[in-house]
Amino acid sequence: MTTSLDSRNQSLIEEFERRFGGRPALIAVGPGRVNLIGEHTDYNDGFVLPVAIKRDVRLVARPREDRHVRLFSLEYDAWYEFHLDALAYNDDVLWANYVQGVAWALQERGIPLTGMDALISGNVPRASGLSSSAALEVATARAFLAVAGQEGALTGPQLAQAAQRAENQFVGVNCGIMDQFISVLGQEGHALLIDCRSLDYRLIPFPAEASLVIGNTKASRSLAGSAYNERRRQCEEGVALLRQRLPAIQALRDVTGEQLEANRDLLPPLVYRRCRHVVHENERVLQTVAALEQGRLDEVGRLMNASHASLRDDYEVSSPALDAMVEAMVSVPGCYGARLTGAGFGGCAVALVRPGQEQAVADAIFDRYPKATNIWPEVYTSPPAAGAHVISLGNGSA
Repeated sequence: MTTSLDSRNQSLIEEFERRFGGRPALIAVGPGRVNLIGEHTDYNDGFVLPVAIKRDVRLVARPREDRHVRLFSLEYDAWYEFHLDALAYNDDVLWANYVQGVAWALQERGIPLTGMDALISGNVPRASGLSSSAALEVATARAFLAVAGQEGALTGPQLAQAAQRAENQFVGVNCGIMDQFISVLGQEGHALLIDCRSLDYRLIPFPAEASLVIGNTKASRSLAGSAYNERRRQCEEGVALLRQRLPAIQALRDVTGEQLEANRDLLPPLVYRRCRHVVHENERVLQTVAALEQGRLDEVGRLMNASHASLRDDYEVSSPALDAMVEAMVSVPGCYGARLTGAGFGGCAVALVRPGQEQAVADAIFDRYPKATNIWPEVYTSPPAAGAHVISLGNGSA
């Protein structure tokens, strides 16, 4: 547990006292994330390279002596209450389902929970591809475990899997493991290489000679859900067809670029392009890790640019808004490279830039992007940040 309190934490504590009366016991923090490279590889058993960002969801909480959970969401300006023995999906209060889902997933693992009062607040932009849902799930899990005295009950990977299960099975969103994994296991100054098959992971030092700029297109992502499911089916179709000659493969993760080219006659043109993106994106992730470790930032930028082109042309999940965002970013000489991040169709793009050039990239975005789209964007800068943690405030009392 850490003990530092920033101005945001102080204001949230005051808000908790105003809403609930009495002092809170702790603040649980779950960060959002941006994926540096490795898009649409997670559900193909591949590799991803996300970083946690300095935007997060925080639960200011204290334990209760019963099994009742009282929540207040600051951003939604809404209360929600439930009992740990009567969890039920609510069609009308969607944000509360993530909290209930985490309680369900932890109890399914046999972890005894207790009730809590909790104020929820986040500054991860919603529906932007920066994983606000995973940040909420992970912060909630850390809060539930802390108020119940069960902080050592799960390893980091187990906590991430419980949060993913909450989203998959209780909330009903078929997400991969990356978002929860980086929210739990991120570290300051590091990216996290994740093998989505084995769940092995390795922290990759992030060079001091680079900074991250995130551009939020503020464009609709209404197509993302249906297109995501369609792309998954196309990848599965590709694997089934390739197995005719490559019977040992289980997923596109197992296919090399050479094997794909040698057997492209088995695949319809569209399925081939989908597979080509995934196969080469996995290769790009590992090449990016090597380039980061060697300090070759120009090569990292080249790989990011190639990833965006592949997502645009082969996987077809970019959009005019995302393309305009990336074009604005790479127009600045201090930008090494840029790409869409997240599922696509809207949301955010991420740029790797030279330190000191962040404002120049932001200025280019604010100048060029609205002219191309008639949408005013948002721009965030963030170094790789710490993963989920709990700040102890004392015992708290109801």
